[in-house]
Amino acid sequence: MSKLATFCRPFVYFDPENVEHRRWLGEFHKNRSWGHCPVRFIVEDDYGDLLTQMNQMLISYYNKKEFKGK
Repeated sequence: MSKLATFCRPFVYFDPENVEHRRWLGEFHKNRSWGHCPVRFIVEDDYGDLLTQMNQMLISYYNKKEFKGK
């Protein structure tokens, strides 16, 4: 196994229900850098870029949460 595979940040899918994922996105918006994020997020093919994907997923998550019983 290469050293690069050992030391690089793992890839994960953004999960808007995960508090840490939302916190890391908030830190990115605050600092405009992924430098302190311990993971790398995967961009799905349906979205143009990572921030668009995350924002659309967050909007969907909060809409479901707010309008759950209506």
